[in-house]
Amino acid sequence: MLTFFGILILIIGVISLVITPFFNSSKALAWFTKTRSLQLIAFGFVLSVLSGLLFYAEPGTAYAVQYPWGSQKAVFRQGIHTKMWGRLIPIQFELPIKYVIPDSEGDLGEQSQYANVDKAKYWAFSDAVKARIATSVVISINTVDEDQFLSVADRNKTERNLIRSRIIPNIDQSIKNTCKLMDAQDYISGQASDFDRYFKDQLENGMYVLEEYITNESVETIGDSMTIRTITNNKESKQKRFRIKKINGEPVRERGNSLKSYGLTVIQAVVTEIDWESTFDKRLQLQKEEVAQTQLEKQQAEREFYRAQKETAKGEAEKATERAKLEKQQIQKTIEAETRAKVAEFNLIEERKKYEVAQFKAKTQKTMADAQSYENAKLVTAGLTPQERAEWEYKTSVNVARELKDLRLPQIYFESGGKQGEQGNLLQNLIGAELAKKMLSKPSSKR
Repeated sequence: MLTFFGILILIIGVISLVITPFFNSSKALAWFTKTRSLQLIAFGFVLSVLSGLLFYAEPGTAYAVQYPWGSQKAVFRQGIHTKMWGRLIPIQFELPIKYVIPDSEGDLGEQSQYANVDKAKYWAFSDAVKARIATSVVISINTVDEDQFLSVADRNKTERNLIRSRIIPNIDQSIKNTCKLMDAQDYISGQASDFDRYFKDQLENGMYVLEEYITNESVETIGDSMTIRTITNNKESKQKRFRIKKINGEPVRERGNSLKSYGLTVIQAVVTEIDWESTFDKRLQLQKEEVAQTQLEKQQAEREFYRAQKETAKGEAEKATERAKLEKQQIQKTIEAETRAKVAEFNLIEERKKYEVAQFKAKTQKTMADAQSYENAKLVTAGLTPQERAEWEYKTSVNVARELKDLRLPQIYFESGGKQGEQGNLLQNLIGAELAKKMLSKPSSKR
């Protein structure tokens, strides 16, 4: 711009210097004196030279300066630097590249002069579902290796050409390969993070080499363990899929197709939005409704399950209460039965003691009866009945005392020369004989 203004001022000064001598009388050209024309020429020359001699490096931008004599240099710092009428190739430190889904009016939204924004394209997933994929990618250039930066700048000439010919084709190829690795249903079912990971890895390290393989449709089993039914679709039982080709566990990549070879680093590569085709949107809506219905039925089933559990628990509680009540009654009856058994046992022991006492009494009575019978037998043997013997004993006990009172023994008796014990026996025999004679005589006299 300065060069343009400088050259313009220089031309005006030269023209004024040439035509001023021929129009001295013109009032319109009175201001353009010879001195002023020379000043304009000098100012225009300096201005045009100054713009080609120096340039201002903006912050966040790297410059490749290519001099007229064939040398070049890289400028990474902001400020004023020498240009020496050389060529400048400015490239930003970070290159934002965005794919945006336009609105209903086709507007891409607010744009930035430092970002490269394009309309999002349609891409087909493995199951042939198409969608517009909006991405946000940020690429960083190499500001450490000056030679590599100059090589990239020299081969691509401009920043726009670098983006259009190198970066965007890699982004498109990465999206295409990543879409082949999964179904649309897989993406919305939780593999969105895998999509971002595959996308960024291919951008930075190179495109995957994909290989085809055939998958058999899994057999769907319906029913319980008693009735098994399977559903298969013979027309779609086999499906062609793609997967990453690997050798020794490492993915095989295409050679020479990597941003890393240009000294570019992927700082960010994410999918910001996906606009599915209308048919898939309808399918998603039906799936959402089906999922919502399934969740509702699941909640109802869980509610019924917990209600059944509650009723079961309530029944178990009532059963436990009834069991405790019956066990209490059982314990009470058991205790009563044990008490009666103890009482009966004690009664049995008491009766046994009574029986033993009665046995002892009976034995005693029997012994006494046997003794009495023996005695009676002796008396009978002696000629006396028991009655008579009893009467005799009574009378003897009564009359002995009386007769002893009136008994008059002989004044003179003879004793033998026996011992003293024999004398006592003789006396007793005499007394007994006398008494017996009196007692026997009295009853006979009464009769």
